[in-house]
Amino acid sequence: MTGDYRFRDRAGPLIAEIDEALERGEIDEAGWHARVADIIGPAYLGAATPQAQSGFSGDAAGWVHARGLIADAMDRDGTFLDVGCANGLLMETLVEWCAAKGIRIEPYGLDIVPELAALARTRLPQWADRIFVGNALTWSPPLRFDFVRAGLEYVPPRRRRDLVDHLLADVVAPRGRLILGVYADADPTRPGLEEIVRGWGFTIAGHVARPHRTRVEEMQRVFWIDRA
Repeated sequence: MTGDYRFRDRAGPLIAEIDEALERGEIDEAGWHARVADIIGPAYLGAATPQAQSGFSGDAAGWVHARGLIADAMDRDGTFLDVGCANGLLMETLVEWCAAKGIRIEPYGLDIVPELAALARTRLPQWADRIFVGNALTWSPPLRFDFVRAGLEYVPPRRRRDLVDHLLADVVAPRGRLILGVYADADPTRPGLEEIVRGWGFTIAGHVARPHRTRVEEMQRVFWIDRA
């Protein structure tokens, strides 16, 4: 795991055990996804606030501070896909944040957990037909999207480069943008996520960062890759 992603930062040791079980050959990748879903699904579905249902441990103000970074990566009108959309809160709030800067976004969502996709459809009935169930590594979209946001923690560590490849080749529209984050590099002595992705051969087109709302020594980050 890299960073301060959603609810999984609290479940870091459990996710690490699942990663290790996959590497030892005790489970396959389908088993990895199933075990991760068994952790995050009940946590999200049983949460009391929209933010927690989307895997965020802070309050509404913290959500705006942290996830608002994603709006800084949006520079024009277009379609937007939130990979790992959970209850759809980012779909909803990103439309508002972009509208405030004069940008019109048409939101879509994808989640691997059917119950979370169902929750998003219930919360956002006006977009129910835009919320899909699938594995981001293999999902074939009904259309390509101008903006796609994802987190690399959604797949096993050994498949993270494959996720970037797939999203850019098959999900992002021509001249579209893949946005990665929000994340925080927890260990300053190790390569950051942006550096790792650049090392895979991808050109980073831009990035934004701001201090964590309460842990000011920690930077929250977003970066993006533009497709030709």
